[in-house]
Amino acid sequence: MRIRGSWSTRELAEIAGTTLKTIRHYHRIGLLEEPERAANGYKQYRITHLIRLLRIRRLVDVGVPLADIATMEESAEGAEQILRALDAELAANIERQQGMREELAAILRHRNLADLPPGFSEVAGDLSESDRAFLLIGSQIFEPEVMDALRELHTTPRSDVSREFDALTDEASEETRQRLAERFAPEIVREQQEHPRLKDLADQGRVGGGDPRARSVLLHGIVELHNPAQIDVLQRIHAIIYRDNPAA
Repeated sequence: MRIRGSWSTRELAEIAGTTLKTIRHYHRIGLLEEPERAANGYKQYRITHLIRLLRIRRLVDVGVPLADIATMEESAEGAEQILRALDAELAANIERQQGMREELAAILRHRNLADLPPGFSEVAGDLSESDRAFLLIGSQIFEPEVMDALRELHTTPRSDVSREFDALTDEASEETRQRLAERFAPEIVREQQEHPRLKDLADQGRVGGGDPRARSVLLHGIVELHNPAQIDVLQRIHAIIYRDNPAA
């Protein structure tokens, strides 16, 4: 039986389960030594090249970047550091992906959770469409502490006055709007007292308050997520709160 002493690049790629392009790339970056060539100019790969290629592929398959493989071979200490760092990264990715799976499972149970930032699954069913949109916007412009306060706030059932506000239409009379504002204002003040970080949210809406970009997003959100009657009531609430609490 005659055993060939070498393989072509294509044959090596087939044996190793990789591609010609990959082998040539390893040559270019110095990971795989170029073999000798036959008289006809073709490369002649031997068992040492195959072993080297398989070792590279093994490390790549477990996630080691090509740029780190040479470093790993310089010292056992360097190899351990690289592998431990990779392990920590993979663990973090697994944790992140597990969180994503949990979020996906929640969205499958309650489709409207796709309109909410993470962490609001327990209160999703009691939120209006505008509430969900506001929270989604808020997750981009408010500090985490403010979002925590909003999450805690929404764990309690919505009040009758907040539901009336959601149902308000432009046909509402002046008397209805003013009465709603007078009933709603104390509730908002109480919420700010129970959740002090919500004061930061209120400050964003005041002229000169907070980050200009965040304030712009907040004000645009208020205007576009509410009808004119609701905006009118919000303005009345603002006037009542700062009339009764000048230092607020």
